[in-house]
Amino acid sequence: MAAGDPVVVVGAGLGGLAAALHLAAHGREVQVVEARDEPGGCCGTARLGPYRFDTGPSVLTMPEVLADAFGAAGEDLDTVLPLRRLDPFYRMTFADGSHLDVVAGEEAMAAAVRDLCGPAEADRYVRYRRRIGALFEAEWPAFIDADMTRLRALARPRALARLAAAGGFRRLDRFAAAHLTDERLIRAHTFQSLYVGLAPQRALAVYAVIAHMDTVGGVYYPADGGMHAVPRALAAVAEKAGASLRYGTRAERVETGPSGVTAVRLATGERLPASHVVVACDLPSAHRGLLPEQARDWRLRRPRFAPSCLVMHLGLDRRPAGAAHHTLHFGRAWASTFAALAAGRPQPDPSLLVTCPETGGTAAPAGHATLSVLEPAPNLAGGADWERLGPRLRDRLLRRLADLGYGDLSGAPRLVIDPPAWARMGHSAGTPFALDHRFRQTAWFRPSGRSRRVPGLHFAGMYTAPGVGVPPVLISGRLAASRILEGDR
Repeated sequence: MAAGDPVVVVGAGLGGLAAALHLAAHGREVQVVEARDEPGGCCGTARLGPYRFDTGPSVLTMPEVLADAFGAAGEDLDTVLPLRRLDPFYRMTFADGSHLDVVAGEEAMAAAVRDLCGPAEADRYVRYRRRIGALFEAEWPAFIDADMTRLRALARPRALARLAAAGGFRRLDRFAAAHLTDERLIRAHTFQSLYVGLAPQRALAVYAVIAHMDTVGGVYYPADGGMHAVPRALAAVAEKAGASLRYGTRAERVETGPSGVTAVRLATGERLPASHVVVACDLPSAHRGLLPEQARDWRLRRPRFAPSCLVMHLGLDRRPAGAAHHTLHFGRAWASTFAALAAGRPQPDPSLLVTCPETGGTAAPAGHATLSVLEPAPNLAGGADWERLGPRLRDRLLRRLADLGYGDLSGAPRLVIDPPAWARMGHSAGTPFALDHRFRQTAWFRPSGRSRRVPGLHFAGMYTAPGVGVPPVLISGRLAASRILEGDR
């Protein structure tokens, strides 16, 4: 197959853009078709009067994955997309009135833990920090930054032995509690399992690597333009490398022939010939019309979707005094909140992620600010009546913010995205977090990045391995491109 044969990428989210960038950087002819009028996909943006909000991920870790994408096209991350490391990475506040700032450096962090929990817990924290670092070193190259489209990818005895020795196959909550004794510190290092759609009581300890990524590796933010600057920069570099990006263009059908994919048919009737297609959009939706029947993946027969979230974006006439960029407000309850989500009910006492970015004038008028609040919520698979539930949860959230010291925000300009809104935006089951990461939906058991029955058909995005989150989605795009490029050699 000639290296000049065209590749069509469906979807200009982070996974699709990463695939397009890597392919174009290696000389492939690439066309990206995106139904929306701009790049971003889940990493979107919205305006409300003079305010601009990031409507997707707000936590950016592992900037080296972004640097790798730009570097493939000969571009430097610091030039194309300057990032600043947040300080603190997070502020964590607890129901007893205490708080913990997560900061850079083992010594500084140990001192913060010592001030909050005492010297003995600080010593335990240092040991735990190194333990999850060992987990990360064992897991990243073998199971995250690796192609999982073949079953033999799991057959890595040495890597599996390292994970087992590090405790990676224990339950996350028990793993943390075996090393830490202060409940506040345990919560600070296990809440991250919600990022992969699981309660700490159900997640494997391998997901402690997420805590390593953001509490040790650090949390970053684009110096200008917010999180939506990430897909904009990826799109610009991909175009510079030769990719063609078409917005407001909906793909209607992937066409196939005896030898595999042949073209992508657009809603306009136009036909884009292709030797390879990378589908980088909501996968269950794609199987309802975009993809041929023979592309069905048994892993999606009974999908288990992650919980969703209620997000409230607010425009403020002033920045809250002393606000951190990211603040986690933990509720009093813990296990019961996850049990409620698992049962398809709202959490009775949810923990909230509040993001108040220092915008530098790019998202709010001078002297003003934006505030985004995320509350975990059941997805639509649970059958909750959101017409009734939505207003009640919005009112409760405003009261909670007032109690937390943010003032009466009931009159502030606001944009609310609840599970029905996520569904209208194209997210199956009304969740922007795709499938949860239970064992049967992880690594090789997650929907494959390559169709076994349709040669030339590939997948990228959070429905495929490695899974949910900005770094994994970028990796999925690179892996899709690598499989295509390997076929050229």
